[in-house]
Amino acid sequence: MHEFTFKGNELYCEDIKISAIAGRVPTPFYLYSYKTLLDHYRKLRLAFSAISPLICFSVKSNSNIAILRALVKNGAGLDIVSGGELYRARLAGADPKKIVYAGVGKRPDEIEDAINAGILFFNVESEEELDAIQRIAASLERRVNVAIRINPDVVPRTHSHIATGKGDTKFGLDFETVHKIFNSQWRYPNLNIRGVHIHIGSQIVDGDPFEEAIKKVLSFLKKYKIEVGHFNIGGGLGIIYSIENPQTAKNFAKRVLPILKRARLKIILEPGRFISGNSGILVTKVLYTKITPRNTFVIVDGGMSDLIRPSLYTAYHKIVPVKVKQDSAQTCEKVDVVGPICESGDYLGKDRFLPMMRKGDLLAVMGAGAYGFAMSSNYNSRPRAAEVMVMKGKVHIIRRQESYADLVRGESIPKELK
Repeated sequence: MHEFTFKGNELYCEDIKISAIAGRVPTPFYLYSYKTLLDHYRKLRLAFSAISPLICFSVKSNSNIAILRALVKNGAGLDIVSGGELYRARLAGADPKKIVYAGVGKRPDEIEDAINAGILFFNVESEEELDAIQRIAASLERRVNVAIRINPDVVPRTHSHIATGKGDTKFGLDFETVHKIFNSQWRYPNLNIRGVHIHIGSQIVDGDPFEEAIKKVLSFLKKYKIEVGHFNIGGGLGIIYSIENPQTAKNFAKRVLPILKRARLKIILEPGRFISGNSGILVTKVLYTKITPRNTFVIVDGGMSDLIRPSLYTAYHKIVPVKVKQDSAQTCEKVDVVGPICESGDYLGKDRFLPMMRKGDLLAVMGAGAYGFAMSSNYNSRPRAAEVMVMKGKVHIIRRQESYADLVRGESIPKELK
């Protein structure tokens, strides 16, 4: 499942002690296992090998260019949602013909940059966006491939903030509008409307909603005799954070492959969390412990500015000591692991049973490789954490910890205030 394992009383990343890495990298920091990252990508590629899909890693889940390069070098495409992500994709050496571009709010300059880059597809989310791409493509005298994102009105069992296939969300277009677009393709002489796209949400642990959405789209295409070459089935496969029992890549493929084979379309997948989630952890250090009449708090140097998922989604991440003391089995206690941010919602875990923690002890927040650093911020003027990758027995710092100078880079004081 992943390469973060205990050997004796120490937690390792692949074959390297995490405590040793913490001796040279300031906490908090994100730590990634290259082997885990590639293993999960390859599991998905193998599971769907019968139809040779294009697997476009979702950049929003983890956008570090070293992570992107590792996947691109091994054959992956990329799923982007902004001009900044296109910039990262190009720095990582991605083949433009393996880049798909989603997102409801693409700016004109972002559309133009993507056209000039020669990406494979825009996943279009509204009629006005379609008009904008047509207008810009015409001005550049280019023909552009687009796929229409369909909102299949499927409700997956996941947090409401990450369910994107329901009819009341901002994502995609209803079937009636999509039908109208395909019937009026003459309005878009510079666009090749050659695909359809769905993405119903994230951290979805069972196959029912995927199968329902895929069948609804294929039935729609068949009913109205709509011809396309590509079907992008999105991403959203869940991972284990706690007690989840998500479907494996193999089981997912077994369920949907027969349907997709019959469709005879080129399939695109957009996994993010499934590939990167368990490939990374957040390493943080204990600053203080605080005992009150109601709670025991373990105060660490990592907080919601580093990993916001617990605060934002009440998401659960397993938390373990990096070193297990010999007498820890007798001294476990229920604690809240909290950060230094001035918000009551600043916590990494509540009601956790941990060995008695002391100042300087290290904790590992597991399953933090997706939507961890990518959603981090400088709130409370805190420099963002370093990112580190263990690869083939070596430790690589793939992003240094920010400095105070980084916090104010780009800011200026008007001369009238000097």
